[in-house]
Amino acid sequence: MAKLYFRYGAMNSGKSTGLLQAAFNYEERGQRVLIAKPSTDTKGDQHIVSRLGMTREVDFLVEADERVSDVFARAVAKKPEPVACLLFDEAQFLQPRQVDELLELAVLQGVPVLAYGIRTDFQTKAFPGSARLLELAHSLEELKTICRCGRKAMFNGRRVDDRFVFEGDQVAIDGETVTYESLCATCYLEERGRASLPSLW
Repeated sequence: MAKLYFRYGAMNSGKSTGLLQAAFNYEERGQRVLIAKPSTDTKGDQHIVSRLGMTREVDFLVEADERVSDVFARAVAKKPEPVACLLFDEAQFLQPRQVDELLELAVLQGVPVLAYGIRTDFQTKAFPGSARLLELAHSLEELKTICRCGRKAMFNGRRVDDRFVFEGDQVAIDGETVTYESLCATCYLEERGRASLPSLW
């Protein structure tokens, strides 16, 4: 039986790099993979973008109102060759029912699914897609990274105009004024405490 895997970590933990490495490993052995991501992730448009500079075009994007199995079937039909694995980036942006469809794809169609994503947002709340993956995945693997202080980073701090913010919409893709920093629990709580202090200016 094929399995659903969830590989998660804080920002900058190498999720996209790991996905691209997994694709390379399969293809080096002559096996076909399909790479996908939710259309919500506009960073890189239709590409997977790694911090190390590697990029690769996805085979398909999934809209929030689409069935993953339908989009997968259309992608498979373009080339009559078995698919050894589906690699899914930014899986936190999936709808919970779409995660259910990934499980069905693995179990009922025999296609292993490796989903990569962030567990929690900048307010330490689980993304709906990640929460469902934590409930359903056969295998969970944490991809680790470090905080600026050297401790293990667990949380994602959001900066707007170079200041940490702790309120706002759950989804805000990197842009000119929005960036993220991986933080340990101590540094996250310290920054949250500073942000709650009244401004002296």
